[in-house]
Amino acid sequence: MPKFTTRRRVRHSAQNMFDLVADVEKYPLFLPLCTGLKVRKRATDAQGREVLTADMSVGYKAIRETFTSRVTLDRAGMLIHVQYIDGPFSRLDNRWAFRDLADAARLNDREACEVEFFIDYEFRSRMLGLLMGGMFDVAFRRFAEAFEQRADLVYGRRATAAHI
Repeated sequence: MPKFTTRRRVRHSAQNMFDLVADVEKYPLFLPLCTGLKVRKRATDAQGREVLTADMSVGYKAIRETFTSRVTLDRAGMLIHVQYIDGPFSRLDNRWAFRDLADAARLNDREACEVEFFIDYEFRSRMLGLLMGGMFDVAFRRFAEAFEQRADLVYGRRATAAHI
């Protein structure tokens, strides 16, 4: 039952980082193991949050899998919640939280935020877990860094991160 949580301080605003993570169609350009992503549906829930249903394809060498998830984009709360619907997992729960830092000016940054990434997952098949589990663990541990590097590319500033 792998779980992973990390917090990173980045030199980009919480809004910019939220927008970057919310832009799911770009994931195949930079995210480890992601070979494709298709948004099947976009809707707005009763709280006014954008909700996506998306298929993400992942692969390593000859192993390829696709899973479907519900992605809730809570712009007001600066939260993104990914809930598993279907695919090779028995469960997958992923959350992102973004918070602007009050001490950004003291750090000589116009903008800085804390990004928290949490994931909890388990493969449905023990065999697939053995084959892919180690690669997923490594990839998930690199996700926050991959998003930070993407932010540097998109927003044009090299960030220096700190694990919190």
